[in-house]
Amino acid sequence: MKYFSYQHNELYAEEVKLSDIAAQFETPCYVYSRAALEENWHAFNNAFENAPHKICYAVKANSNIAILNLLARLNSGFDIVSLGELERVLAAGGDPKKIVFSGVGKKTQEIIRALEVGIYCFNVESDVELERLNTIAKQQNKVAPIALRINPNIDARTHHYISTGLKDNKFGIAAENALALCHEIKKMTHLNLIGIACHIGSQLTDLSPFQESITLVLELVKQLTEQGIQLKHINFGGGLGVRYQDEQPPSINDYVKSLCQRLQHLPYEIIIEPGRAIVANAGVLLTRIEYLKHTAHKNFAIVDAAMNDLMRPALYDAWQNILPVELKNTHTLVPYDIVGPVCESADFLGKNRLLNLHAGDLLTVCSAGAYGFSMSSNYNSRPRVAEIIVDKNKVHLIRERETTETLFSNEKLIPSF
Repeated sequence: MKYFSYQHNELYAEEVKLSDIAAQFETPCYVYSRAALEENWHAFNNAFENAPHKICYAVKANSNIAILNLLARLNSGFDIVSLGELERVLAAGGDPKKIVFSGVGKKTQEIIRALEVGIYCFNVESDVELERLNTIAKQQNKVAPIALRINPNIDARTHHYISTGLKDNKFGIAAENALALCHEIKKMTHLNLIGIACHIGSQLTDLSPFQESITLVLELVKQLTEQGIQLKHINFGGGLGVRYQDEQPPSINDYVKSLCQRLQHLPYEIIIEPGRAIVANAGVLLTRIEYLKHTAHKNFAIVDAAMNDLMRPALYDAWQNILPVELKNTHTLVPYDIVGPVCESADFLGKNRLLNLHAGDLLTVCSAGAYGFSMSSNYNSRPRVAEIIVDKNKVHLIRERETTETLFSNEKLIPSF
C-alpha cells in the first residue's frame, strides 16, 4: 500500500493527511487512492505487451461509479453479475462492447437489457441458461454472443466461500460435459459461441491450481478446434490474491506472463477479470475510537465502524492490518480487539492487535478497497458511510454519507383500519 504512508508520524493518503479527511468528512469512511488504482490497472495491461487481450474489471469488488469511470477512461472492460452492475458501468461511461456478463442466475429482464445495449459476451453457467438465452434472443430478434464457463473441479486453495471451481460449487458446467454441450449450441440459432471461460476462485496465492486450469481449458479448446468449432477468446477469470498479512501472492506480471506463455502462437484473445488485485490495496477504512473498554480478560477498542461497513472479518474471518493514523510511543503497546457497536459478537475488525490507543484516536483498516463498501449494509439501521478518493493533494467526495432519513425513505406505513 505504497500510496498510504507515514510522514512525520502521521498517515497520509498520497499527499493528504487522513486526519484532515476525517475532520472534513467525519468517520467512518472509505478513502481510495487514484494513483494506486491506475497503477494496478496499468500493471495488468502492460504485462500483456502485444498479446491481444481484454481486462474486464470485476465490478463486484468495488462498484462506485467514480472508480468505474476512472477505469473506463483507461479503456478497461468490465465483468458484471447483475443488471445493477450493468447500469452502473453504463452510467460511468463504460463501453458495452467490453462488458462480460457472468453469474449463475441471470433473470429475463437482465438478459433483455444486456442484449439491448449490445454487451460483448454472456458467460453461460448451465444448459438451462443456454435455453433461456436462446429463447430470449429469438424473441428480441438478436444473436447472443456467449462463452461457456467450465467448472474444472480444481481446488484453488482459498477460503471455501470464495472457491468457485470445484464440483461442489454452483458455478460453471462440468468439464466432462462441455464438449457435447458445445455441439448442442450449434443447433441453437440465436446463440453464437465465441469463447470458453474458467474461474476457479478468489484470493489466489499459488499459481499451480491456475496453471492446472489453463491446461484443462486448452485441452478442451484443442478438441473443439479439431471438431470444427472456432472460438475468438479464452477467459481465465480473475482471482489473483493480494497481501493482507503474510501471504505471498504472485506479482501481476508473473500472473499475466503465466497466461501469455501458455497461449503463445494461439489465435485467441485473452480475457481476464481482476477485481481485488486492482482495488484492494488502493483503499482503507477510516474509523475513530469511541471507547476503550478494559476487562480482566480482554481489552476492547470500540470504534464507530462495524461489520455492516466491512463484512470480511465476520464473514471470512479475514485478517486486515489496522494502523493508527498518528504514531505514538511504541513502548506501551497493549493487545486490543477492535470491535464495532453492532449487536453481534461477530462484529469485529481485528483481534489481538498490539497498539497504543486513546479514546478519540483514528485508526485505518488497510487493504479495504475491495469487498468493503460493496458488501456493506444497513444492519442495525446504520447509514452506509461516505466514500472519498484522493488524487495527489486533491480530495473528492464520490459518495455522500447516507442519513437516517434515507434509511426508511422507501418504506411505507400500512393504512389504519
